[in-house]
Amino acid sequence: MPFIKSETRSGAYYDSAVLMQLQRGLLGLPGVLDSGAVMGTPANLELLEQSGLLTDDAKKAGVNDLLIVVKAESDGVVAEALGQVDSLLARRRSAVAQEFRPKSLETAVQQLPEANWVLVSVPGRFAAGVAREALNLGKHVFLYSDNVSLEDEIALKKTAQAKGLLVMGPDCGTAIINGVGLGFANRVRRGPIGVVGASGTGTQAVTARIHNLGSGVSHAIGTGGRDLKSEVGAITAHQALDVLACDPETKVIVLISKPPAANVATKLLAAAQASGKPVVVDFIGYPPPARKLDNLHFSAGLSEAAEIAVKLLEDWRIREFSNAKRPRFASDLYLRGLFSGGTLAYETMLGLQAVLSPLYSNSPISDSQILPDPLKSQAHTIVDLGDEVFMVGRLHPMIDNDLRLRRLKQEAADPETGLILLDVVLGEGAHPDPASELAPAIAEITRSENRRIEVVTMVIGTDSDPQNVESQVERLKAAGAIVFRTATGAIEYVARRMSQPPDSVGLPVSLDSFNQPLAAINVGLESFYESLVGQGAQAVQVDWKPPAGGNEKLAAILAKMKKKK
Repeated sequence: MPFIKSETRSGAYYDSAVLMQLQRGLLGLPGVLDSGAVMGTPANLELLEQSGLLTDDAKKAGVNDLLIVVKAESDGVVAEALGQVDSLLARRRSAVAQEFRPKSLETAVQQLPEANWVLVSVPGRFAAGVAREALNLGKHVFLYSDNVSLEDEIALKKTAQAKGLLVMGPDCGTAIINGVGLGFANRVRRGPIGVVGASGTGTQAVTARIHNLGSGVSHAIGTGGRDLKSEVGAITAHQALDVLACDPETKVIVLISKPPAANVATKLLAAAQASGKPVVVDFIGYPPPARKLDNLHFSAGLSEAAEIAVKLLEDWRIREFSNAKRPRFASDLYLRGLFSGGTLAYETMLGLQAVLSPLYSNSPISDSQILPDPLKSQAHTIVDLGDEVFMVGRLHPMIDNDLRLRRLKQEAADPETGLILLDVVLGEGAHPDPASELAPAIAEITRSENRRIEVVTMVIGTDSDPQNVESQVERLKAAGAIVFRTATGAIEYVARRMSQPPDSVGLPVSLDSFNQPLAAINVGLESFYESLVGQGAQAVQVDWKPPAGGNEKLAAILAKMKKKK
């Protein structure tokens, strides 16, 4: 019959790597059948219970207590194993900690003043406090810890934003800064592709694939898995995108995330479009608006995202890419799309919803896009004039232009209209000469001396159609319309003209921190410190313990006293 005994050490904190080594050390002792070495959190107690290691004494352990459990062949073996705990801990410490280790972050900064980064991997309930201290010391934060509240995450990121600093995380597992991996990262060569990742393993999959395809990574900036939620608003992703857009060594950017909030995705994609660089987007589970939308390229998976990014580097047209095209419209002007074809209207919605918001239609993709009154546009609007609400007692707009001509005048008279988009669908059964009616109305709008409204048309037809497609195109152009022969071309143009990058908030993050040799302070998992040193980075490990031994009341009092100094 096996014997089980536990030992609780109140207020004794060790990181999970040390505890793992202790547990392995106990298991290696003769006669020991099983063991546990954990902090006494509810989750750890439950795991011990599932393993049959939870004793009655162990149930009394608190979250700040070190709990050691040994299961062995005899009571004597159990006692002997527990008696070796201190020597096992000392053996671990002597193996990894020969140098002086500061007790506080402030002292660590004095020891390594050139450090621009602080890695935080302490238990979640203490992590926000350590991250806040790092920000107050002017350092970027790689926040690996999870179980940080959403309120703390938002507050930390807003503080960082105001100071021109980054908070990668919480729950950020991967980053690569100037060739040095933080947390869990593959060793990849330096190169011209930058990555913004709200997914740690996703970032690893993409960066590893880029390396294996022969290219390299400038920087891979993690954001934490909740960054693209509505509450956080992709604060870190926007900062990271701005850093990579400004970095002359980054030629192509890859954006990775699990499904983002729709409103957040729209703003982030608008910012990506305004970056002036090719951006490959892999929002897992997010329906892509197209394979390509202006400088945005949408992938169907992580490997494909890497492959597209590498291929873009090889495309001379991308090296010549320039965003110096027509300037965007003012933010208070909107698109008005007047369609005769329902599917064309829907495809336009699908493409433009990625970068335009708010966007409404009587042919919406989501309920939030429903146009309350199809007879009146609001904000960006796409109207399917072939919808049944317009068809009572009327011919279809592919045959009769009357309704569209009236709506053209209505939109042109609206001071909020900046661009009008039309489809002109030719072929059997359609209007025999749509340009004869549309071109005069378009010319009246484009040649108005009062204000400039742009008219864009997509002409769908063939050279065999009875309307003479070339003649239709020429007359529309002569009227001042910008003509595309495909829906894709028209949608890309409108997206480029109408999308608005979000207003910048806070101070921009300086590139200096990214392009100088990485130096960092590690608070938490020693394996992260060892990894930094192994990669040739300068690093300092803080000998961190929970404030006031984990006593939250006493810690609060100490914090107040420290603030008053």
